[in-house]
Amino acid sequence: MLFLCVMFNLRSFEIMNEEQVILVDTEDNKIGLMNKMEAHEKALLHRAFSVFIFNDKGELMLQQRAFDKYHCGGLWTNTCCSHQRDGETTLEAASRRLREEMGFETNLEEKFSFIYKAPFDNGLTEHELDHVLVGYYDKYPVLNNQEAASWKWIAMSELQLDIASNPKHYTPWFKIIFEKYIDKI
Repeated sequence: MLFLCVMFNLRSFEIMNEEQVILVDTEDNKIGLMNKMEAHEKALLHRAFSVFIFNDKGELMLQQRAFDKYHCGGLWTNTCCSHQRDGETTLEAASRRLREEMGFETNLEEKFSFIYKAPFDNGLTEHELDHVLVGYYDKYPVLNNQEAASWKWIAMSELQLDIASNPKHYTPWFKIIFEKYIDKI
């Protein structure tokens, strides 16, 4: 299935060419490093993470991805997501990106991991072994506008209805997590 996502801009391309991802096998064993863009062009399995932050009402903090992201710009997704750096634990990486994207820190706990593959209309493919982490926070984020265009708290029942009615408004990995694994969160 081909997902429709916004094309990336030149700065996103430059950033992707500077970053590396950790290539892994299906058991999450590191098998190498590769430039982020090349790994996405070749659809190679690499390590990633997705963070889900809930408030004391049980609402999930959603992030709307910045519109000029290299894929899925403007789509709604989990609180933050990215890739681990070489030598960085999943918890360290998730905490770092939560600060960088959403401007806050909180305790996180890894819940599970899964593998997915999603090709995009710009020729790139996300093929990730995605580690899912959960945390709790009741304040407002301070968005990095290069990463996130907006955010909101949403009740799980409302989210379920909106994904069913408007699936194209959400990132592929978020829909997979929500539809197949939400009971693990």
